[in-house]
Amino acid sequence: MLAAIDVGNTNTVVGFFDGNRLVTQFRLASHRTSTADEVACLLFGLMRMEGLPEDCVEAAIVASVVPPLTPVFVGWAERWMKVRALVVGPDTPTGIAVHYSSPRDVGADRIVNAVAAHALHPGADLVIVDFGTATTFDAVTVAGDYLGGVIVPGVTVSLDALFLRTAKLPRVDVVRPDTVIGRDTVHSIQSGAYYGYLSMVEGLVVRMKAELTDPVRVLATGGLAPLLCADSTIIDEVLPDLTLQGLRLIWERNVRS
Repeated sequence: MLAAIDVGNTNTVVGFFDGNRLVTQFRLASHRTSTADEVACLLFGLMRMEGLPEDCVEAAIVASVVPPLTPVFVGWAERWMKVRALVVGPDTPTGIAVHYSSPRDVGADRIVNAVAAHALHPGADLVIVDFGTATTFDAVTVAGDYLGGVIVPGVTVSLDALFLRTAKLPRVDVVRPDTVIGRDTVHSIQSGAYYGYLSMVEGLVVRMKAELTDPVRVLATGGLAPLLCADSTIIDEVLPDLTLQGLRLIWERNVRS
């Protein structure tokens, strides 16, 4: 099996592929002080619960936006799985041409998403919205050119900032209120977080589409994508496993090269 590892600022997702099939995935907290041994304990336990043998991993690929954790997961693959891990970086062949002014500044997850999205929809320009710790918007052309995008604070980060910078406003969860007009403080904050954030996302997507060539397809991924995009008229598809699929494609392309 291939272990595809997406190391994010808040969570790390580890997916296990049998060929093109995503067998299972696990979500771990991205603790910057974790060691490879601690990760091994967690993953072996989770693998055992899913009935995966400890020696099932034949290859590994890592995309990380948390530099201290990159060697941790590489170490897990090399020490415990006995395989070399491919780390997605600026010099990794991906099939996507990066047109950022400084290509090395683009997060690996954004390029991985672009690879998967372009493979799914090669006949359209694309806008990819990834709801993570930060929400990123990426533009990819029909030719496979990564043009750049937008970065904004994620909805949970925004709520945390509101709670920390105000004296009386409570911390709330992200939920979909039944009405936009809040009837109490908690309802009002939830409305702002859900409908306000969704309006911001849709507004940015409309402006990005105006700078691309029709047809433009809009894809969403990330942990909060299914919730936040439920009422969207702009998002065409929600693809929770987009990053893992992109990692699989990059690994396959590098194995063949």
